[in-house]
Amino acid sequence: MDELIQLVEGFGAPRVVLVGDFMLDRYVFGDARRVSPEAPVPVLQTVREESRAGGAGNVASAILALGGSVVCVGVTGMDDAGEQINRLLVSAGTETASLLRLKNHFTTVKTRYVGLAQQRHPQQMLRVDDERSGAITKKVAVTIRGAARDHLAGCDVLAIEDYDKGLLVDDLCRQIISDARNANVPVIVDPARDVDYSRYVGATLLTPNRMEAEIASGVHITDDRSLAEAAATIIECADAQAVVITLDREGAFLMERSGEGRRIPTRPRSVYDVTGAGDEVLAMLSVATAEGCDFEKAVALANVAGALEVERFGVVAIKRKEVLDELRRMIGLRGHKVLSQGKLAEEIKLRKSRGETVVFTNGCFDLLHMGHVRYLKRAREMGTCLIVAINSDDSVARLKGPGRPVIGAEERAEMLGALECVDFVTVFEEDTPIPLIEILQPDLLVKGGTTPQVVGREVVEGYGGKVLTLEAVEGMSTTQIIDRIVETRDKD
Repeated sequence: MDELIQLVEGFGAPRVVLVGDFMLDRYVFGDARRVSPEAPVPVLQTVREESRAGGAGNVASAILALGGSVVCVGVTGMDDAGEQINRLLVSAGTETASLLRLKNHFTTVKTRYVGLAQQRHPQQMLRVDDERSGAITKKVAVTIRGAARDHLAGCDVLAIEDYDKGLLVDDLCRQIISDARNANVPVIVDPARDVDYSRYVGATLLTPNRMEAEIASGVHITDDRSLAEAAATIIECADAQAVVITLDREGAFLMERSGEGRRIPTRPRSVYDVTGAGDEVLAMLSVATAEGCDFEKAVALANVAGALEVERFGVVAIKRKEVLDELRRMIGLRGHKVLSQGKLAEEIKLRKSRGETVVFTNGCFDLLHMGHVRYLKRAREMGTCLIVAINSDDSVARLKGPGRPVIGAEERAEMLGALECVDFVTVFEEDTPIPLIEILQPDLLVKGGTTPQVVGREVVEGYGGKVLTLEAVEGMSTTQIIDRIVETRDKD
């Protein structure tokens, strides 16, 4: 993980030529609070509308967010949607001189109607596609090939995003890939579904998902053996250098022509919306490859970027800093969970921006026992991030009296951080956690049932958070354990 962090920190501004199907994504956001009296369907009351560059446009945005620059090569219609796409891409910072506007071409528009689920989270209710797919003419194909070829001299990688909308016809796709390989430019392809992969002959790396790989190879994927069979079939068909089959929460399976396949794992995530995950993977693979990463490291980084994408609603371009933050967080999940209050505040701000539910609990946690473990596991189930704030040694002594704590704060924090259910641990010097709660503003304050009054309730409820009391585990407390130890010593 440290090596991946160093790689990303060393990334420059790679130049990517992006060839693909550019579309317009429209979002209609609204409230869905009632069912229609005319039919058993929800009624969406429109609140706002939004347009974004979709298809290959998503890849362009993702590459920019990762610090790269993009030259867009493709076609749109001479229509309002095509004009919007061009305007959006230019304002984002991409080069669009090779994004042709054609009179007889119809720009694909995908409109998503989005309502609030349980009045809290946006949820896609319906998607309407307005498209008239048709292959481009030979004259346009010649122009597209020439545009892509002209940009190869100054680029680090060629990315192809194929949605099978009529641009990347077999001959053109093969020609563009051949031109890139002759120029020693690597080619990363996100293939279309239901197409013959011979159109991608000569690609450096292909990135189908599980379903696309099954269709392309004719192999039903159930285990590592079938993954290897499918990957080998695809490599042979496309004469590719490597293939990576993305496997959602299972990570990815990478096979190179010269070696055996292997899984590249990822951390399990809470999947909110899979829209745009493949685009994000293509973007990171392109940037990482352009920066000289080998396939295994590039795929590991793509796993991180794609996983961050599926935790968000809609298509969200993941920034390079977010990837770095996540890599550092993943190191923390392996043991480095104890943070200062300042570092913790930064972390929680990021978690909240991603829509996570932050749970806070506090206590001395002297002599960690099963009662604590069961309590913390239940607290973690209430959200997606659990903070445990512990009293410093001086604070414990003031609260519990001479002789306490039995275990020092540094050791208590490390033991708590070793628990899988605990995300972060911090130490506070005050007698109460109220100053820390005011800084972090957790969504939920949880306290054990032995406490008659929950300190911080007024603060949390004041900014709209919730307070929950969990029942204590009978017969388990630090004091009782100490008493039993003393009794045993006296008997001995």
